[in-house]
Amino acid sequence: MERLNIEQELRENTYPGRGIIIGKSADGTKAVTAYFIMGRSENSRNRVFVEEGQGIRTEAFDPSKLTDPSLIIYAPVRVLGNNTIVTNGDQTDTIYEGLEKGLTFEQSLRSRQFEPDEPNCTPRISGLLHVSDGEFHFAMSILKSNNGNPKSNNRYTYTYENPIAGEGRFIHTYMHDGNPLPSFEGEPKWISIPDDMNAFADVLWDSLNEENKVSLFVRYIDIATGEYETKIINKNM
Repeated sequence: MERLNIEQELRENTYPGRGIIIGKSADGTKAVTAYFIMGRSENSRNRVFVEEGQGIRTEAFDPSKLTDPSLIIYAPVRVLGNNTIVTNGDQTDTIYEGLEKGLTFEQSLRSRQFEPDEPNCTPRISGLLHVSDGEFHFAMSILKSNNGNPKSNNRYTYTYENPIAGEGRFIHTYMHDGNPLPSFEGEPKWISIPDDMNAFADVLWDSLNEENKVSLFVRYIDIATGEYETKIINKNM
């Protein structure tokens, strides 16, 4: 697999949709995750990320313009003990509740499938970071229609044990803009992860399409202590 330049990947794609990045900082001391959302409609663009406990949630920037909250208002990030959950929908809660019951990441998602927004059939992308006793591993999942056929749901889970310093994986909902929007294909993309959280956040934000980008979340978790730093950037201020 070729390691891709995340800046180039984002600049050359006007609409990757929603995206999750997980990996390890170049110095090997931090577990890293990022999540961004984009929008084409007024309803989708009318959002901001706000902190909620150890996680975040989406919120309408202008409540008077909110029309349908069903697929745009949710908690993208929640923390349960040593686990940080990052997703593009309310399956964050499904995973959280599953882990509480002793289910695995994959088992927790068995009750879910792609989003009910035909003809796009938007994939549900999810990530789980586990940081404990100085160790870090992560998993990513995508639930998608079978080549746009809403009668069939395909499940893919990717697990990364002892990830390499300076490396990460990137998964997003759509291959590119279109009508209908084509779902992501293949395994999560291999990218580089730097040490500087603020610089990484700036590269991601500046590389996203100016018209379509909405919000960005980046978190660096100290693998030794579990302490973390977070940066949120919202287009709507």
